[in-house]
Amino acid sequence: MQEKILIVEDDKRMNELVSDYIEMAGYSVECAFNGNEGLEMFEAEHFDCVILDIMMPGLDGWSLCRRIRKKSDVIIVLLTARSDEDDKLLGFELGADDYVTKPFSPKVLVAKVSALLNRFNKISTSADTFIDGPLEIDFKSMEVFADGIQLTLTGKEFSLLSTMAREPGRVFSREYLINNIWGYEYIGDGRVVDTNIKTLRKKLGDCS
Repeated sequence: MQEKILIVEDDKRMNELVSDYIEMAGYSVECAFNGNEGLEMFEAEHFDCVILDIMMPGLDGWSLCRRIRKKSDVIIVLLTARSDEDDKLLGFELGADDYVTKPFSPKVLVAKVSALLNRFNKISTSADTFIDGPLEIDFKSMEVFADGIQLTLTGKEFSLLSTMAREPGRVFSREYLINNIWGYEYIGDGRVVDTNIKTLRKKLGDCS
């Protein structure tokens, strides 16, 4: 089944450029030109990835990312002209899976999207199930339950949890987790790992 990607970008030329490259890579594409339109389309259809511009009039990218993440663990890639480290950390804290700073190479963006989709598909096709007391992880469906209640995790949070669950007792370095979950191209600092683990533990509660 062809994977579908939603592009939310108010700059028409940028939207069309990204759309063309994504389609050439073999993905199905839908385009929205503002945050409100993007939210409506996301709620009406299934998407495997959302490429989202931050600086948009009305419902901006930060707000849209937050609202999407409350509903879904879909892959989210943020596009922005802002390169401040704090902005990148905020994006990850809101649940984004990657962050691309303008100007950027469309080919690199496509490569990032493909790598994220391949990584999550690899996780989702595993037939393994992890059960430890009240904690249950279904690697095939990418569902996590704590005391029988399903948790809503971001893609990065699920990747962190599944990585650690597959090798219980192992001590993972920040460098290892960044390279294997964020990818070798990630250039931020290790605080993004700490932030995601802190949020993950809060969601897991007594199961952490």
